[in-house]
Amino acid sequence: MLIKVHVYPCSKEEQVGKIGADAFKVNVAAKPENGQANARTRELLAHYFAVPAGKVHLIKGAREPHKIFEIIE
Repeated sequence: MLIKVHVYPCSKEEQVGKIGADAFKVNVAAKPENGQANARTRELLAHYFAVPAGKVHLIKGAREPHKIFEIIE
């Protein structure tokens, strides 16, 4: 399943929120440096969908706030 994700780095609280059928917003405390925010986003999405982190893949948007992730169930 492919989902659209808008990531908000440097947030005080980490959370995943559903904003549409296949769209989510993710707040992460990590900074957008060296892939830290992407890695934390991946972990939060894995927890949200109850799958191992290895089944969550960043498809597009590594350097942008709007990303596309693939969740393998």
